[in-house]
Amino acid sequence: MEKPKAHSKSLRLFFFWSGIIATFAYRIIVVVNNYSKFWAQIAWYVGTIGFVIYFAHRYQISEKRARLIKEHGLEEKISKVSSLSEDDRLIMSYIFSTLKTSLEKWNYIFIFAASAVALFLGVYLDFLRPLL
Repeated sequence: MEKPKAHSKSLRLFFFWSGIIATFAYRIIVVVNNYSKFWAQIAWYVGTIGFVIYFAHRYQISEKRARLIKEHGLEEKISKVSSLSEDDRLIMSYIFSTLKTSLEKWNYIFIFAASAVALFLGVYLDFLRPLL
């Protein structure tokens, strides 16, 4: 079995800052829109692209965690570890169970897909349609 490993620190920081910058860019649109349509559009594109990147990454992480828990039967195995207290077993069982069944991945899929569709529509309406 290939040992699961986290992304490099620099890649994790890239995804983190993509989410932070996207969130900031979307929030600043309300203010910038009063001064410049151009900068409001730039903020919208930065935010939308950032969300596509960030939520695609979050989906991959969520899927990987759920897959590893299922493939290795970790939820069932945790109940057999004798060095853990009963509280520890209950807590770890809860964590594995909720990671495996969480709907967060559907949230990530929806935000990713909605952002991707919005990005394609934005490019079409802002750049391609005027050329047609």
